Amino acid sequence: MPAEFKDYYASLGVAREASDDDIKKAFRKLARKHHPDVAKDKQGAEEKFKEINEAYEVLSDPDKRKKYDLLGARWRDDEGGYSPPPPPPGSGPQQEFHFGGTGFSDFFEQYFSGGTRYGFPQDEAGFSQAYAQQGSPRPRRGSDIEGDILVTLSEAMHGTIRPISMQTVNRQTGQVQTQEFQVRIPPGATDGRRIRVPGHGEPGHGGGSAGDLFLRVRHATHPDFSSREADIYHELDIAPWEAVLGAEVVVPTLDGSIKLRIPAGAENGQKLRARNKGLPKGKSGDRGDFYVVLNVQLPTSLSDEERALWEQLRATSTFRPRAV
Repeated sequence: MPAEFKDYYASLGVAREASDDDIKKAFRKLARKHHPDVAKDKQGAEEKFKEINEAYEVLSDPDKRKKYDLLGARWRDDEGGYSPPPPPPGSGPQQEFHFGGTGFSDFFEQYFSGGTRYGFPQDEAGFSQAYAQQGSPRPRRGSDIEGDILVTLSEAMHGTIRPISMQTVNRQTGQVQTQEFQVRIPPGATDGRRIRVPGHGEPGHGGGSAGDLFLRVRHATHPDFSSREADIYHELDIAPWEAVLGAEVVVPTLDGSIKLRIPAGAENGQKLRARNKGLPKGKSGDRGDFYVVLNVQLPTSLSDEERALWEQLRATSTFRPRAV
């Protein structure tokens, strides 16, 4: 079943020749505008936020972007759609799976998720396990299915219930079946965690039980935060005098803003930690930490007065960065 082509460059409003930095800047600008936490039109913003996250997921990864560019060069070959990769040879009639409600388009699922989209796993000899013994089938458990699910950091913090639909297409008969169910995203769901949905994989054969569905959590890229396991990171731009003299600043966290003291003599790239301000860790009540990464920014334009002050500092300072 062909999937509708997604123009990721158009989603971010950048040219196909855009640099990695241009793509990052475009995403951050759009993400701040359409983030569900700040937008007035929550539903419309959520859909747009998912769209730009998917585009950034592909275009910010060099390998995925290269693959996407190769696909995009011939997207009109199939009148605007792509057919999914063919199933393995010799595997017998297989079923193809399409997800709804995961936050990713079918186009992304087909080409960039890395999940399992076909049923009937093969054995080491390359034959379909379900049809290995023609004429004398025995009960066999259905294969497990994998997919990705896009989860915002707010959902990862507090947990949520997500309605999911899964469409099963028999590639031999064309028969289509749709299941609808709910998936619980637990508080503290880290990026890469697999959520098991029992019995929602491929149906069993010959009276065997159904396989399971595994949805791999993918944290939606946030304009201000990133995650590593249960820890949250925030990059903070500071002025040179704040690094030298120290300062007290207000920074955002997933719980709201906090005051943070920048110590005198802070260095570029230095990490400041706020304990227990990250994601929950299971049911223990413990949480990860919140790290602020300092980025010392230099002025790019100077007034005559500012230039005079910098020249005065140069003349009077005893600091010698290249002294042996």
